[in-house]
Amino acid sequence: MRAGQLPIDQQVAHFRAALRRNRTLTEVLARAAAMDLPGWYLVAGCLYQTVWNVVTRQPPEAGILDYDLAYFDESDLSWDAENQYIEAGHQTFAGLAVPVQIRNQARVHLWYEQKFGIPCRPYESTEAAIDTFEATAACLGVRVQPGGRWRIYAPYGLADVFNLVVRPNPVLAPRHVYQEKTARWRQQWPSLTVLPWPERPAASGSSGTSVEREVDRTRAGPH
Repeated sequence: MRAGQLPIDQQVAHFRAALRRNRTLTEVLARAAAMDLPGWYLVAGCLYQTVWNVVTRQPPEAGILDYDLAYFDESDLSWDAENQYIEAGHQTFAGLAVPVQIRNQARVHLWYEQKFGIPCRPYESTEAAIDTFEATAACLGVRVQPGGRWRIYAPYGLADVFNLVVRPNPVLAPRHVYQEKTARWRQQWPSLTVLPWPERPAASGSSGTSVEREVDRTRAGPH
């Protein structure tokens, strides 16, 4: 039976096991936990792409261009405040072969329209930002809590990730972003099933099965 067909608690266990096979990812998690950014998660590409690699029997780190570290701090929306975390990250993640991108999700609405051509309402949390990523399989976040517990946020569940299904999430991201990313993904993971962008936009907000839990006794370091 495929992992995507298992009960959700077993899917979480398989998800965690797949991520632990990516040594860069577990190292980023460990170092990010030491930074203690407010409301932080390691998000999106490095997570689902690691699972795709494991499912398709590729090296766990294949095709992963960067590691996205999202946090939420609405106390200071200036670029200077965000850049302080970015500069600290350059030191924290020095020596890794792949860059770590740090972004304050409380600031996204300040630049999103200029970059993508559509407005973005201010997010209320990092989780709210994750809810709007371009594909349901991309809507993922993981962080390490005190004591080594993993917190996993997956508002659309994990089945699509394990089943290699790329399903559009047209609540914010434009069609061209989805199409550009899926075109690259298909080159690296040709067995993906990429569903077309819908003609009518979906209602805003997340849907489907939500997974959010702490996983005890799981360390972020390599195993």
